[in-house]
Amino acid sequence: MTVDFNRRGFLVGAASVAAATTVLSPSMSWAKDAAKVTRLTPLYGPAPGVAKLNANENPYGPSKKALAAIQEASLSGSYYASESAMALRAMIAERNGVDPEFVAISSGSSGVLAATAINAAQTGNILGPDLFWDTTSMAVEHQEIGKIVRLPKDAGLEIDLDAMYDAIDDSISMVQVVNPNNPTGLLTDPVALKAFCIKASKKATVLVDEAYNEVTDAPESNTMVSLVRDGHDVIVARTFSKIYGLAGMRIGYIIAAPQTIESIGKYGIGSYGLNQAGLAAAIASYEDDEFMNASRAKIREGREMVYSALKENGLTALPSQTNFIFADLGSINAQTFREAMEKENVLIRGIYRDYTNWSRVSMGRLEHVQMYVDALPKVLSQFS
Repeated sequence: MTVDFNRRGFLVGAASVAAATTVLSPSMSWAKDAAKVTRLTPLYGPAPGVAKLNANENPYGPSKKALAAIQEASLSGSYYASESAMALRAMIAERNGVDPEFVAISSGSSGVLAATAINAAQTGNILGPDLFWDTTSMAVEHQEIGKIVRLPKDAGLEIDLDAMYDAIDDSISMVQVVNPNNPTGLLTDPVALKAFCIKASKKATVLVDEAYNEVTDAPESNTMVSLVRDGHDVIVARTFSKIYGLAGMRIGYIIAAPQTIESIGKYGIGSYGLNQAGLAAAIASYEDDEFMNASRAKIREGREMVYSALKENGLTALPSQTNFIFADLGSINAQTFREAMEKENVLIRGIYRDYTNWSRVSMGRLEHVQMYVDALPKVLSQFS
């Protein structure tokens, strides 16, 4: 059976992803009284003078080609996006050497990842490392239809593939790997990961979230898409939110066997969840190598700035192949550190799970990265 992607094929997560969060802070908030709602900051993006380094966005996007496509698409904003979704599917399929039936488009990768987790929860639990981007998989716990089984902590914060394989038993329906991992930024060796996926997929579905693949130094070498082509029970997820600079335009996708796409599609709402402007931007960006190369160069420059600043201030960080860095604050609490940095108009992330001394900072515009660098010694001095 083939999937009608105009109506039934999975293109976006449904109510399971309705845990969208509104974060209110001094720099990003709305004030409300009985009579009206007043916007306190610019409607789009961070306020002037605020370094937004907390969400792994690429502030250099959308590219010029994407912006032109958005303007053109907006003129047809009155129409549903079925045809443009089909066009993007075809482009992704051609590049990855599969038929379009192997591709499902989503509102960001969040929709498809949440639906993938819910689909897996029908037959078992989800296995992952102790620390990974688990927001969408948490849908199964929020709905009390399954749980995430986590590996014990790894001293180096790496994914222990051998331990993960040994942990796959009859209760596990899906294994989730994020590569490079978020929030650590660590890249799992692609040769080792490929060997793991081949043997693990004989016991359970393996989901490889490659949100940051295009940010890495060797995207083609690091991807697991070839395993899908070879018929292994592997799902690869990607997004246009990161290197393409389209986080606010919400386009992502998975590549998987057609029967897997169809099964996951039961938890989506079809192309009605997509928008013309986002699809147009994705189509225009997909082969924009000039923009992507320029973005990678800025990301690398920002990373070097942060690494140097951390070292100068006696701190260390994990090696990153992403557009963020996971820094070891030693004895400093990451949430307290985050709050202190926010007072300097620098927004970063706080504590992940119980990793209280680890702090994630994204690579925004270089002038904003410089604000982090400049604020670092001042903030650290408060804890000495």
